[in-house]
Amino acid sequence: MKQKLFRCLPFAVAALLIGGTAQAQDQPASAPLNTWSIGINGGVLSPISPLGGKNDFSNWKSNFGYGLYIKKQFTPYFSLRLDGVRGKLSGDNSEPYESGLLPNNGVGAFETDLSYSGSLNAVVNMFNIDMFNKNNALQLYASAGAGLAGYKVKTGAASSSLTPYANDKTISELIVPVGLGAKFKLSDKINLDLGWTVNFVDGDNLDGVYKEGNDKYSYAYGGLEFSLGAGKQQLAWHNPVALTYDEALKAKQTANALKAEVDAQKADNARLRGQIDDLLKDSDDDGVADKLDKCPGTPAGTVVDGSGCPLKTPAPVEKVIITEADRRVVDEAIKNLEFDLGKAVIRQKSYATLNRVAALLIEKNFSLKLAGHTDNTGSMALNLRLSKDRAESVKAYLVSQGANASRIEATGYGPNQPIATNKTAAGRQANRRVEFTLF
Repeated sequence: MKQKLFRCLPFAVAALLIGGTAQAQDQPASAPLNTWSIGINGGVLSPISPLGGKNDFSNWKSNFGYGLYIKKQFTPYFSLRLDGVRGKLSGDNSEPYESGLLPNNGVGAFETDLSYSGSLNAVVNMFNIDMFNKNNALQLYASAGAGLAGYKVKTGAASSSLTPYANDKTISELIVPVGLGAKFKLSDKINLDLGWTVNFVDGDNLDGVYKEGNDKYSYAYGGLEFSLGAGKQQLAWHNPVALTYDEALKAKQTANALKAEVDAQKADNARLRGQIDDLLKDSDDDGVADKLDKCPGTPAGTVVDGSGCPLKTPAPVEKVIITEADRRVVDEAIKNLEFDLGKAVIRQKSYATLNRVAALLIEKNFSLKLAGHTDNTGSMALNLRLSKDRAESVKAYLVSQGANASRIEATGYGPNQPIATNKTAAGRQANRRVEFTLF
C-alpha cells in the first residue's frame, strides 16, 4: 500500500501542475485571476484526536510544529494542496486518567520525531460570507487527503530516560488528514490561514505502544498564504454569483433604457401620424387636402383642379409624350429627395427639384405614380405605414404647388421591393426611396 502511494504521489503532483497550466491558458487575458499560492504555518502538534479513540498515554503534551504547502485553485470552491509538516509528538503517564487509573502498557513516556509528513489534499470552500460581494474577505473550508509520514520513536520509563525504538529506524506509514479552517484576506496577495487537521495513521507505532488500534495526531496552526501571479485578484476569493447578479442588474438597466427609447419613438411616431392625417384630411374626397382646398364641399365625382375647384372645361385628351428632358427632371427630384430620419417630413433642400416636377405636371398634364419604399429595419407594419406616408407627403407637396391631385397616385410598399441588399448600410440607404413614374 505504501509503495503504491509513493509511486502515485509524483503523478499527483504532475497532474496538479498540468491542470494548473491548462487552466491558466483558459483565463481571460483582460482580467487574469491568480490560481497558484504558497503558504507557511506554525502551530501545535499533539498525539491525540477528539474524533474518537483512546490515547495510549494519560498525559499528552503539546509541541511546536511547522509546515508549508503549495496550492492550485481550480474553481472558486475547489483546490488541490500539497502539504508538508514537521515537528515532535510526546507524552507520558505522569498523571492518571480521569478514572484515576494509569495506563498499563509497560512504557512510561515517549517522544516521536516527525521527520516528514507529506500529503495531497482536496480543499473545498464551504461558502462565501456575502454572496453579493464580488470578492469576499472571509471563507470557511474543509480538507481531506492522503499521504505519508516518516518518524522515529523513543520510549522509556520516564521522559528523562528515553531510548530509540525499532533500532532507531525511520518508520513510514500511510496517513489520512482531515481538517477544517478559516481564511481571512489581508490584501490582494496575502491571506491569514487558521486551521486544524487530524491525521489518521495507518499503524499503531506512532508512540511505540501497541494496543490494537491505529494512532492519530492533531496539528492546529496559523500562517500566511501568498498568492502567485500577475493578477490583482485570487480565484479563491472570486464570487461568480455576485458577478452574475451584477450582469443581471446591468441587463435590466439596459432593457429599461431601451424600453424608454422605444416608448419615446412610439410617441413621436404617433404625433407624426397625427400631423400627417391632419395635413392629408380630405372631407369632400376630391383628392385635395382640406388645408389646400379652395372649393370645399364639391360633389362626389367632380373633377377638380389642384386647388380643389371644379374644372370649367375638360382638358382635351392629348397623347402623352414623355421626353428625356422630362425624365431628367424627375430623376433629379428623386436624387435630391430627403426626409427627416424615421419620419415623412420632407427636408427643405428637396423643395427646388420637387417644384420643377410640379411645374412639369402642370405644364404637360402628366400623370404621376409615387411609390414609397423602405429597408427592413423595424416592423413590417411600421415600414408599410412610413412608406405610404412618405409617398402621400410628396403628393401633398406637389398638389400644394398646383399639380392636379387626381393625376397623382401615392402607394407604399414598405420593405417588399428592395433594389439592394439590406445587409449593408449602403444597401439599406438605396432601399429607402420614393420612385416617380410619369405616364
